[in-house]
Amino acid sequence: MNFVSIRIITDDLARLVAFYEHVTGVRATWATEDFAELATPTATLALASTRTVPLFAPGSARPARNQSVITEFLVDDVDRVHRNLTDSGHLTDVVAGPTTMPWGNRSLLFRDPDGNLVNFFTPVTAAAVAKFSR
Repeated sequence: MNFVSIRIITDDLARLVAFYEHVTGVRATWATEDFAELATPTATLALASTRTVPLFAPGSARPARNQSVITEFLVDDVDRVHRNLTDSGHLTDVVAGPTTMPWGNRSLLFRDPDGNLVNFFTPVTAAAVAKFSR
């Protein structure tokens, strides 16, 4: 089994796609007006409008209600990314500025426009660097 993607359901797909394109630097591929994907070398962030929910099961997903999942992206230099995103005005809801975690990653925790938690991180200890160099 391979983990391939995570999908975020939203009421405002264009806004969320534009936000993730800006903060990640990855261009979205639109399959339909209700579904877009930002593909990275290791996984894909899928974004879909609420109109897609009934295709799976009506009422099974609701936008802007996430209270437990953090979408994480490995970046080269989290401090530089933080400065660039703050200077550009696209990073307005920072939960925790760059902080070195006990497990060796330097992390920036913020919310996307729907309130979903996003973590950009850079491994900074030898163990963390080794873990992500595989």
